[in-house]
Amino acid sequence: MRELLITNDPVLLGYVQVLLADQGITALVFDQHISGLEGSIGAFPRRLMVDGDHWTRAQRVMRDAGLSDWVKSDERA
Repeated sequence: MRELLITNDPVLLGYVQVLLADQGITALVFDQHISGLEGSIGAFPRRLMVDGDHWTRAQRVMRDAGLSDWVKSDERA
């Protein structure tokens, strides 16, 4: 799994998930429950993860949708 997007914005997260699903790309949200554990303060961003085989295509889908500013870079941690 590779990180595609990091955000605190649940609307953006849902939108990107729908865009990817429309292209047959499964995305998983990591860290969605940590906020609840810390009092729902929204300080912990959620990560949208995709399979490594679909990562490049998922980036392209986001860019085509005008979300270039949100696309995670190609650098591996």
